[in-house]
Amino acid sequence: MLPDRFETTRLILRPIEPQDAFAIFTGYAQDLEVVRFLIWRPHQGIADTEAYIARCMAAPPDRSRTYTLIGRDDGRLLGAFELRQPEPHRLDCGYVLARAFWGRGLMTEALEQVTHWAMCQNGIWRIGAGCDVDNFASARVMEKAGLAREGLLRRWIIHPNVSSEPRDWLSYAKVR
Repeated sequence: MLPDRFETTRLILRPIEPQDAFAIFTGYAQDLEVVRFLIWRPHQGIADTEAYIARCMAAPPDRSRTYTLIGRDDGRLLGAFELRQPEPHRLDCGYVLARAFWGRGLMTEALEQVTHWAMCQNGIWRIGAGCDVDNFASARVMEKAGLAREGLLRRWIIHPNVSSEPRDWLSYAKVR
């Protein structure tokens, strides 16, 4: 079962809620630069964000959880972190952070905590993540959080904000 909450020195990761819609929309979901390397287009209105939250909440919590990153000092919503368990022995994840909070090590802190938790679970042998080959900041987050680059997946994923064609993907993981 995926946990209900993670805590770090500066962050609380808690399940996404319907009342997060306004903060997500205004904070990052409509920001072209933030969503550049994501698999969804910028939200055009609050209804897009509400639909996204509904999809997140409809996922079976034992297979997928979307957490919001909340600043411990001010309670502000900073981003989101999705943790998925496609197979009983492995996890994968994805994340997004509002541009105002880039470069502070916050996502590295979140990923380190989730990775530490994962590696302490009986039966979990791997946690993985990945990014577009041109998403240097995300690659650095994974490296700083202790994930090792495993390889390049050619023509792996479509990032509609970059191209309509599949793009190359860097694969990262930590295993025990």
